[in-house]
Amino acid sequence: MNRTEIVEWLRCEDESRLESLWKEADEIREKHVGNAVHLRGLLEISNICSRECRYCGIHAGNEKLERYRMSKDEIMACVREAIDYRYGTVVLQAGEDYGITREWMSGLIREIKSETELAVTLSLGERGDEDLVTWKEAGADRYLLRFETSNRELYDSIHPPLASETSDRLALLKRLREIGYEIGSGVMIGIPGQTYEDLANDIQTFKDLNLDMIGVGPYIAHAGTPLGRNDKKLQAPAGEQVPNTEAMTYKGIALARIACPDANIPSTSALATLNTATGRELGLARGANIVMPNLTPKKYRAMYEIYPAKACIDETAADCRACMHRRIISIGRGVGSGRGDSPNKTKPDQSA
Repeated sequence: MNRTEIVEWLRCEDESRLESLWKEADEIREKHVGNAVHLRGLLEISNICSRECRYCGIHAGNEKLERYRMSKDEIMACVREAIDYRYGTVVLQAGEDYGITREWMSGLIREIKSETELAVTLSLGERGDEDLVTWKEAGADRYLLRFETSNRELYDSIHPPLASETSDRLALLKRLREIGYEIGSGVMIGIPGQTYEDLANDIQTFKDLNLDMIGVGPYIAHAGTPLGRNDKKLQAPAGEQVPNTEAMTYKGIALARIACPDANIPSTSALATLNTATGRELGLARGANIVMPNLTPKKYRAMYEIYPAKACIDETAADCRACMHRRIISIGRGVGSGRGDSPNKTKPDQSA
């Protein structure tokens, strides 16, 4: 599928035509990654962040947000829950928190690996090469780093770099591949200033990077962010702005599946925020094969407010597990077992 065809699908509003897109994506999903839906236990271990990303509710300048960093004992208690729930992966996610040191995280990874057979996924932002190499050597399996948009000018306007540093997430993703991680990335759908051509290029970039995991979710404005307070300056020209809608998010999932048949693609909590009743199920029916039940202790969930009104913040980890199982079974799919590694892992050539 070329860029022109991708743009045509992104602009398509014909429900009967879109049914053929959903069907193609679902068939490709079944052929390449099967019918099992794998569960990744998500742990939001810290909402402390050094960055000033204009779209994110936990950006460093948000003085109204109560900050936290989970202790190792708290994290390990949640990891043991993941084992009890038969999850295959634990995802350790945080803001770009440099209080999470190289040594501390290495010790945590080793402890998880010594006690469990879980795959360990890290989502800790743009960390230095020595950190990333050390964590891989400690046993980390995967790294998630969303590039958010392939439009460099738009990226720079929403993602200011740290002082005296550049931010090149595409280059960093390639480096993560070299180090040996399974790599995951993704973009926001409908961020102010994003055009249809931009989003089509994002989808082609997924393929160019040969991603193992792809996360796409709607941009949800947060009143506590610079972009949420004033997004008018970034609006794309009339008729070119991608809407941050549920329907556009399904298109992103389906087109990502067609572009990258072997990737693991989640039906995200942001999608469930837009459609609490059936958002996750529709995402799974249109190309996704992953869900990420939240293991974060309830007392911390509302503090990890990257966008407002997040789904499931009032549920316990047990509630999330039961809900996810019920939703998966309701659409005739099965719950996956084991780690759910990307099919790319078994291929001889994993270059981007």
